[in-house]
Amino acid sequence: MLVALVPEADGAGRWQKLNDDGSPLGPPMAAPSLASAVASLERAHKPRWLWADTAEAYPGLLAAGVRVDRCWDLHLTEAILLGAEGRHREPRELPAALARALGLPAPADVGPRKKDVALTLFEPEPVSLPGDTDELAALSTVFQAQQRNPALSLLIAAESASALAAAEMTHHGLPWREDVHLALLADLLGPRPAPGTRPKVLQGLADQIREAFGGFDVNPDAPGSIVRAFKRVGIEVSSSRRWVLKKIDHPAVALLVEYKELARLWAAHGWTWLDTWVSEGRFRPEYVVGGVVTGRWASRGGAALQIPRLLRQAVRADEGWRLVAADASQLEPRILAALSGDPRLIEVCGDDDLYAALAADSFKGERPRAKIAMLSAMYGGTAGEAGSLLAVLRKRFPIAVGYVESAAQAGEQGRMVRTRLGRTSPEPSAAWQDLVGGTDDAGNVSTSSRQAARNWGRFTRNFVVQGSAADWTAALLGVLRTRLPPAAALVFFQHDEVLVHCPAGDVEEVVAAIAEAGQAATRLLFGETPVRFPMNAVPVECYADAK
Repeated sequence: MLVALVPEADGAGRWQKLNDDGSPLGPPMAAPSLASAVASLERAHKPRWLWADTAEAYPGLLAAGVRVDRCWDLHLTEAILLGAEGRHREPRELPAALARALGLPAPADVGPRKKDVALTLFEPEPVSLPGDTDELAALSTVFQAQQRNPALSLLIAAESASALAAAEMTHHGLPWREDVHLALLADLLGPRPAPGTRPKVLQGLADQIREAFGGFDVNPDAPGSIVRAFKRVGIEVSSSRRWVLKKIDHPAVALLVEYKELARLWAAHGWTWLDTWVSEGRFRPEYVVGGVVTGRWASRGGAALQIPRLLRQAVRADEGWRLVAADASQLEPRILAALSGDPRLIEVCGDDDLYAALAADSFKGERPRAKIAMLSAMYGGTAGEAGSLLAVLRKRFPIAVGYVESAAQAGEQGRMVRTRLGRTSPEPSAAWQDLVGGTDDAGNVSTSSRQAARNWGRFTRNFVVQGSAADWTAALLGVLRTRLPPAAALVFFQHDEVLVHCPAGDVEEVVAAIAEAGQAATRLLFGETPVRFPMNAVPVECYADAK
């Protein structure tokens, strides 16, 4: 069963049963308590909920204690469909999708409308629809228009399911010990500084940096000031980046590197971050499903996908509970093996540590060189020894390397490529097309033209692998959220890693659910492939102990 749903003010809303093709099955229904109506329908029918945007419709239900099993997210679906048609840059919110379905000009998107679910269950901003169309009718119309590419149905289902998981993770929050975080800040940076001033430790380093440059004023937060300081002592540097500075023999270098690391912690995860993002022992970021063009997630504020290893000490399970951390071991090389069907690479995937197996197979047991070779194949690296290592990989695994090189060639020619479930790469810009078509005065292809083509080829080379890995993790999340014990909650996800918070007595069931979800995701994408996708789950009390 399909049910269209429109939240309204004060917890009310409207809903309507639809046929599987999106046409009305019954009359529109009004509900003074939309959460109660949804809970009743969910218990009785387990319908697929049809709404404009999971990020706006679902949080209110979760705040009211209502969880749903399935949905169809019109916003995410429209983005996928437009991408498949080479129209990545077109607006995809409900008004635009409806306008396209009606043959009208599509209005620009207005962006996210964040709600404070702590104050009210539903308080949506009014949505202006073409022709003053009723929003329930708009959902039905757009859903019917979105059936134009059945080949993308699995990707749409996985993306919509992962959107439910994202909203649930924000709702549950990642357990976060403020006292541990504050102790770390005090130990590394000193007491909390007054507004507009540096922490004590940073100020001390800044003073030492000034002394190392002979007493001249240097602002270690300003790259230009650092470059000028080195020039005053007779050292020319192109930038203040760490890798540039580490090549220099000067007493200020170690101080600058330490300052940069601590300043980054202060700016990204210092006291202000703690005040803003952590409350009642939970970190609740806002995840953006499909926020990266390859399908990977992003986050809106809070740097949720970039938690420093040091701060993982603050992520601790509640008393009597555990965190179960799991990651897909070397996911992208395994994805490449399954995509390409290279029998030799598939054999290497039989080991939990793929890089160690690859090293034993082709690089005389040297794991770091094996890893560089594989990353060069997937990302198009040629600097240093990467080119020679890639040549070894190409000779040993011609089918796998040929797969990504074919994708790179498509990109260099301006063609689109697709992930396993059909997510489509964007077309290069008109400026790129003009540049790649350029020649020098003698009529030869210019250096800048060749470089632009190679750069886009590196993007498409990686897109097919990283995007297919994003497909796999979307399927993983969609399955896992339905397999966990009732008290357990998925609380964090990052690329190929998940974190589940559960009662200590549920640990074994959670570990099994994670393994089953990994196997199910693999079958959804690749059928009965011989490629192994191990999900190594570890129960811990503190996230820092997971690796």
